[in-house]
Amino acid sequence: MPVPADALILTTAAMRAAEAACAASGISLAELMDRAGAAVADTAWRMAAGGPVLILCGPGNNGGDGYVAARLLAGRGAEVRLAALAEPATDLARAARARWDGPVEALTPETAPAPLVVDALFGVGLTRPIGNDLAALLRRFAGRRVLAVDVPSGVDGDGGHDWTPPLPADVTLALGALKPAHVLLPAAAHCGRVLLALIGIAAERAVRTATKPVLAAPAATAHKFNRGMVLVRAGPMPGAARLTAAAALRSGAGYVVLSGAADAPFDAIIAEDGTRFEERLDDARVGAVVAGPGYPVADALNRDVAAALDSGKPLVLDAAAIASALPRLRALGGAVPAILTPHEGEFAKAFPGLGGSKIGRAKAAAAEAGAVVIYKGADTVIAAPDGRVVAAWPGSPWLATAGTGDVLAGACGAMLARGGDAFDAAVAAVGWHIARARAIGRGLVADDLVADDLLKD
Repeated sequence: MPVPADALILTTAAMRAAEAACAASGISLAELMDRAGAAVADTAWRMAAGGPVLILCGPGNNGGDGYVAARLLAGRGAEVRLAALAEPATDLARAARARWDGPVEALTPETAPAPLVVDALFGVGLTRPIGNDLAALLRRFAGRRVLAVDVPSGVDGDGGHDWTPPLPADVTLALGALKPAHVLLPAAAHCGRVLLALIGIAAERAVRTATKPVLAAPAATAHKFNRGMVLVRAGPMPGAARLTAAAALRSGAGYVVLSGAADAPFDAIIAEDGTRFEERLDDARVGAVVAGPGYPVADALNRDVAAALDSGKPLVLDAAAIASALPRLRALGGAVPAILTPHEGEFAKAFPGLGGSKIGRAKAAAAEAGAVVIYKGADTVIAAPDGRVVAAWPGSPWLATAGTGDVLAGACGAMLARGGDAFDAAVAAVGWHIARARAIGRGLVADDLVADDLLKD
């Protein structure tokens, strides 16, 4: 039940619609609950390793999953206790409760803990934070191993609210599909290890997890120009653009030109006077242009971004180049393939006033800009104007250091220069970036990402 690559991510509303579609196709909601409860029982059985289990049941269907799991665990001979917050309030939960023939304790401050606590209290249906009294009660179980059913109780399943659960999970078992809370901070940090129980839910994969990154070998007929030629525009801080150019070459570009820098990080990169930038834009072999790294807001940046847009070349826009390009990008309506790579501060400046979860904000920004948006962070989200979204969780915390965004911009340039879909290019670049960071690990600095060939197929 580990989470596979390309896993489905559903909001609470989308999950309910998927469950309704299952029911319409002949798979009853009771059957889905039985499957979910069986998955919870299997996971708890492995986690408990023969020890006692305490299952905390809420009044809704999440609690119903807990009643099913308790019955199945008891049937295997496990020592199971069940503590309920309230009487079941749904038909499904009441039916599941009726099939449990053991005692049900009231969940109170006197409820004794167990080595494994299964949190089946609220799941994704919670619409407000847990009250102080219940939160204090649940915190009494801290320090025990905790298995959360779908999401830890007190977490907003859609990831739009920063609610801190009183009982973070060691393991969270996602039912049917991942939820935004499993891949977005701060909720994801409270979920522990996330497992996925495929109980028969099907839906359109508009939002998904990232696939495994693979840096494919060039074709037998490849040469340096058809592998992708990338033009990187250096600004007043050329070190950033040097990282970008090096990353473009490392991530598969066949030819890289660094315009406006005195020298290049590798001899294989062509460094030339910035006055030739517009001349280079007329080169039909250029497959992508990268602008923004190390280039603060100034008239020169605006001129270079405008020239790049006028060229019609596919673009990667980072840092201050994002806000500079946005008015024209909106007017172009997606006519120029573009990838924007804002971090949190740059995103807020470029797309003020957007609400909801990070996934929702990224989708809205991509639609507004007519461009692919890589909303960077430990919980990076990649969104396309047509509504496709990939969540690249987990990333690497070691990427939180200066210059790593410049490296990502270069990887985006290399992937985009090959031709094809800008969204696929962005997903590939983010995957390459995270894989490099994981290969390096502790003490990473941005230069390490382009220093040698770490990524293996």
